[in-house]
Amino acid sequence: MPLDKAKAIITDIKQGRIAPIYFLMGEEPYYIDGIAKFIEESVLSEEEKGFNQMVLYGRDVSVDDIVSNAKRYPMMAERQVVIVKEAQDLSRTIENLVPYAENPQPTTVLVLCYKYKKLDARKKLSKVLKKNAVLFESRKLYENQVPDWIRRVLAGKGYTITPKAAQMLTEFLGNDLSKVNNELEKLQLIIRPEQQITPQLIEENIGISKDFNNFELQNAIGNKNIKKAFTIVQYFAQNQKNHPLVMTVALLYSFFSKLLKYHALSNKSEAPKVLGVSPYFIKDYQTAARNYSMKEVSAIVASIRDIDLKSKGVGAANMTQADLLKELLTAIFK
Repeated sequence: MPLDKAKAIITDIKQGRIAPIYFLMGEEPYYIDGIAKFIEESVLSEEEKGFNQMVLYGRDVSVDDIVSNAKRYPMMAERQVVIVKEAQDLSRTIENLVPYAENPQPTTVLVLCYKYKKLDARKKLSKVLKKNAVLFESRKLYENQVPDWIRRVLAGKGYTITPKAAQMLTEFLGNDLSKVNNELEKLQLIIRPEQQITPQLIEENIGISKDFNNFELQNAIGNKNIKKAFTIVQYFAQNQKNHPLVMTVALLYSFFSKLLKYHALSNKSEAPKVLGVSPYFIKDYQTAARNYSMKEVSAIVASIRDIDLKSKGVGAANMTQADLLKELLTAIFK
């Protein structure tokens, strides 16, 4: 996982194993920013930074400018640090870095933050960097991987979180790790490490309702709790900004699609791996499987697709979000 690789890079730097080039690339900016910030703050002392640390931006420089700066010798210090932010703006000419990457200046730490893109592995620069530098790819996590990421990040700082609380954060913030981490840092300011992060704490300090959210709606539907499900969608209809229909439809589609896979499994012990969910939540699928046959689940998936089309104006231009949600629940519970 990117988290483990990022930790390994930072550990190496702390222990003095510093590479001449760090090429940080990929769709998830969280790790790229984190590694670059750590290098910026910790490789040089405050006294050394004035003459030996510079931050460049891809839109303002050429690859030749970067190389020219990287070839400078440090002043009254063991090394210099050159950080290039938004290096993806140099994607058309980035291969020009090959000669420098083949023979990097040993007294320079060159950091390139190449966000939202990655190098072509078939080209020479990628191959040279794998040999002479740290080439790190920061991949975007799938949403079903985020709760475990939250747990691991908190565990590293001495905190714990309940599975439901982690799921609430994921549902509300998605897989934007920077946003998730910002909220986690807020929570860490107000609770002690030995105090577990619960749905109650999240509701009180982040503003996510522990009772009225897509996770609770999914549970109510899985348990065939008709009254609770209709109460939740009524709340959603009155708070559309925080509970857009597209998110609810996507979550329910994912849930029932996985329930279909669960029904088809001959060996239910393989469910966490096949469905891509935490073992803690498998009981939700066990309950739902008892309440909805495979045939019923297939029909529900079709109904969700139909509601998705209607929400986009196909065949239901004048239907409100409340109408669409109630129609969906009616189709599920019939």
